[in-house]
Amino acid sequence: MRSDPASPCALVTGASSGIGAAFARALHRRGERLILVARRVDRLEALAAELGGRHEVIAADLAAPDAAGRLLEAVESRGLVVDLLVNNAGLGHTKAFADEPIEAVRSMIDLNVRALTELTHAFLPGMRSRGRGRIVNVASNAAFQPVPYLTVYAATKAYVLSFTEGLAEELRGSGVKVQALCPGVTATEFLEVAGTHRGLLVNRLPMMTAEQVVGASLDGLDRERLRVVVGLPNRLLGFVTQRLAPHGLSRRVAARLYRPAPVAAEPRR
Repeated sequence: MRSDPASPCALVTGASSGIGAAFARALHRRGERLILVARRVDRLEALAAELGGRHEVIAADLAAPDAAGRLLEAVESRGLVVDLLVNNAGLGHTKAFADEPIEAVRSMIDLNVRALTELTHAFLPGMRSRGRGRIVNVASNAAFQPVPYLTVYAATKAYVLSFTEGLAEELRGSGVKVQALCPGVTATEFLEVAGTHRGLLVNRLPMMTAEQVVGASLDGLDRERLRVVVGLPNRLLGFVTQRLAPHGLSRRVAARLYRPAPVAAEPRR
């Protein structure tokens, strides 16, 4: 279904599940027109139907070369205007770096860093020309310090945080607002894909729901807050690890929380 070209839209990547789907539902309740983007078109169509069927669905693998350019073309070909970009799509693996297949490392960097950067670059000019717009880049509490066994993921999220805060200063006075959203461990299927559900000590910490994360983000947007760290426990943990604890100790604690449990040996026959 074609949207009214004069009506601004909110584009949400990774909208097929978890935080992305929660963003879609919350923005729908706010009356926003949505462009739902992810690889799994069946889930996107089911979500669009749940929300009344008036929203746009675009299937895309954002880790593919020139995905951002093709997505921009698809949006413009439908006569849509993106007023809010939610860069939520992300990928992580819990494993020692040396044991990671290089293809998995490349996928994390392509999706978490390159795709997010290129999507921002693609949709930002239109926002600037209109003198208004909002960009939410989903980072993580892992952005604030190295996280052994989540090493590449944490490094990509540190990039997202730095990129977003630098961009915010460049856009001062332009009418375009940006936000770095930094959730802690959140109860979504991301944990299963990342392998974080398999007996890790971090799972004993309190978890946020996707709805709580999105609520904090949208409240932060309304207040024009650049950095949104979700939940008081996460803010306290960040203060301790960044300001009080020695860096070496913080790294060791993080390693303890994220070190994968040993795999039991198969019995001999």
